[in-house]
Amino acid sequence: GWLERIGGKQPIKVDVRVILATNRDLASMIAEGRFREDLWYRISIFPIYLPPLRERLGDLKMLTEYFAERSAIRFGLPVLMPTANNIKMLASYSWPGNIRELGTIIDRAALLGDGRSLEITKALGWTDSFIKNREEVIGENNKKVTDRKIDSLNEIIRQHIEYTLTMTRGKVEGKNGAAVLLEINPHTLRAKMRKLGINWQKFRNIYNVS
Repeated sequence: GWLERIGGKQPIKVDVRVILATNRDLASMIAEGRFREDLWYRISIFPIYLPPLRERLGDLKMLTEYFAERSAIRFGLPVLMPTANNIKMLASYSWPGNIRELGTIIDRAALLGDGRSLEITKALGWTDSFIKNREEVIGENNKKVTDRKIDSLNEIIRQHIEYTLTMTRGKVEGKNGAAVLLEINPHTLRAKMRKLGINWQKFRNIYNVS
């Protein structure tokens, strides 16, 4: 690309790659008028969505082992790898602080274990009575889930798209459109709608929008 310095007389050729990162939901912010739509289209040339830790628990074991080794080196302790029970305990946590919180928890677990073990339960701040009550609640919830009807993935996607179209009054693309809210390419969304038999006009007619 080319740029021209303020007060400069000649353009300068540069070879750069710009990478932007954010933990904000820019699509929702655009819909609410809190982020410029034109800027979004300028910067989202090749978006990469990195799911939070709670949505990719398959990485939990590898990340925990990395942090356990890092903690041992940092505090001069023997390297102790997490047990299967440790991973199971960590996987049941919601991780509001994402991967940074995982690193902090493992640091705390290593210090509390003092080279003998990784004290995951204590690091999470869970007492024996808390764990017992938690297991009872999880058991009850699992029973409710087993009794619940499971919809197919396509049916869930259909319901979500239809709900979004209801919110946008049938608008598929452009500012405040369903594609922006769903963070999906409008062409991809239209193809998905055709496959699922969703008619966007039905949602406009609900509100008598011409």
